[in-house]
Formats: sequence, structure tokens, C-alpha cells
Amino acid sequence: MLNLAEVYVHILVSGGAGYIGSHMARLLAEQGHAVVVLDDLSNGHRQAVQWGELVQADLLDREALEKVFAGRRFDAVFHFAALSVVGESVAQPYDYYRCNVLGTLNLLDAMRRHGVDRFVFSSTASVFGRPLGGQIDEDHPRQPINPYGSSKLMVEQVLADAAHAYGLRSASLRYFNAAGASRDGLIGESHACETHLIPNVLRSMLGTAAPLKVFGDDYATADGTCVRDYVHVEDLTQAHLLALRHLDDAPGAHAFNLGNGQGFSVRQVIDAASRVVGREVPYTLAARRQGDPDVLVASSRKAREVLGWQARWADLDAIIESAWHWHRNQPW
Repeated sequence: MLNLAEVYVHILVSGGAGYIGSHMARLLAEQGHAVVVLDDLSNGHRQAVQWGELVQADLLDREALEKVFAGRRFDAVFHFAALSVVGESVAQPYDYYRCNVLGTLNLLDAMRRHGVDRFVFSSTASVFGRPLGGQIDEDHPRQPINPYGSSKLMVEQVLADAAHAYGLRSASLRYFNAAGASRDGLIGESHACETHLIPNVLRSMLGTAAPLKVFGDDYATADGTCVRDYVHVEDLTQAHLLALRHLDDAPGAHAFNLGNGQGFSVRQVIDAASRVVGREVPYTLAARRQGDPDVLVASSRKAREVLGWQARWADLDAIIESAWHWHRNQPW
């Protein structure tokens, strides 16, 4: 099997001080790659960069980017840096297009000037918008309903055009609900403005956040609450490595959906957290949020068949337990 560390010695991880990016930097370093983390630390954490060199720079600063590339050689880029709060994107669309689209263009342009032609992109299930029913595969219509999803879809189009014009090889990985933390609890999910269900459940149990709000209990699901697909962060990072390997044999721009392939309702997440922690979750019911679909579940068949990827963290309790280990001992 191809030893990626021998072929891709030097790898840049943009957004590597964030949740998924820090797990990616760790895996790459453990696999023998030389890692440079590029992050402006606006949402990431300096403490999360425990593997590789940290370069603090903003993707909107073209001059700073040029210095990063001029002083180093990179064989591939993993791109996680982005704004990613859906509600905020609706209120501040210019910020999202500026950061997610223009920032990515600046990064891609720097790569082209310095001869880097492998790119793995952190995309999102938000590119699909409202699901038409059943598991969502790559052929599902892409009709985002918020600027966050639109900004990610724009980048996917840029990557397709760059493949044709410049020969860039890329993979866009569309996550559903990233969850969990590293097995040893060294790094995990820590956002100043937390919008994800599992960390909010656990923070409410720790008393570090207000009681959880359950938005709606009248959905067309078994228990009336939304159903989502939770995929462990370590499974996501493995998919990125497999995607990079795939690019050696597959020119062009590629896209893969990543999820567990099974859905869990909000109430099921609450019940699982209660089992893991051993006490009840404090929560209140609130009105539905506009635009929330009943069910969002991925089909990852293409990733299995093409990349050889399989979600290893299939058990919801285990995913939550890894997150709980991080949150109750969070050092920063």
C-alpha cells in the first residue's frame, strides 16, 4: 500500500487549531508527515496545536499567505478554515462569502503559484439544503438554503473549474454532524458560540451552559424530534487521508458524503448522554427553528466503495462518551 508519509512529506493544515483540523494535524503527525498549521486563531485554540508548527495568519491576507508558501515546501493542503455557524451566516452573509470563498481562493492561488496540486476540502451536508427523503447521496440536488451552505458549494465549483484549468486534484468531503473527541481526551470540540447538540447537552449537564433547548417535538419522526447523522471526528480524519491517497490515481475534482448512515433523534441523544453520564439532562422545549428538516442522514456508499472508508464509531453511546471525557476534563 502507498505510504503517504513518503509521498506527501510536508502538509499544510489550514484551520488546524480548530475542532476537526486539530484532530487532522494530530493524525498526520502520528503517520509521519511534517505538519504546518495555518490558523488566525479567531475561532481556533493555540492549545490545540500540539502536533506541528503553528503559523498565525489570515487567509484574507495575501501577503502573509505568500510568506507562508515562499518559505516552505508543501506537498498537499488540507483546508478546514471557515466560518460555520448557519444562523450567523444568514445575519452576516458578506462575512461568510469573504472568509469561506475569497479566503479559499487566496489559498488556492498561493498553491498554484508554488506548485502545490493536491487539496482536500472540508465541505458540508449544508450544500444539499432540504432533503428530498431517504439517505442523501452525492447525486442529491445541491440547493443550499443559507449562505454557509452556499459558500461551501461555491468552493466546490471553484475546485471543479480549477481541475479543468490548472490540473488541481481535489476532494470535497461533505460532513453531516461531526461529533466526539480524541480517545485520550487531549483535544475536542470547543467553540465560543456552541451550536452543536452533543456538546450543548454535555455542557448543560456540567452546568457550564444554560439548560438545553430542544427545538420542536412535533416532527414527522418516531419521537417527534429531529433526526441527525453523527459521525465521529476520528472517522472524518481517516477519510481525509484516504481521499488524499485517492487523488494519486484520480485526477479532477471529487466529492464524498461522510456519515454513519444511521440517524439518531434529539431525544435519543439526550437518553444516550444520560446513560453515559449517569444523570438526567436538563432541558426545555422551544419552538421549531425555521428551515430545520425532519431527518438528515447520509449515504456514504461512494466513500466506502471508492475510498475504502468505513465509519468505525457506529455506537452513539461511545461517541458521546468520548466527548464527555473531553468536556469534563477540558483543559482550555
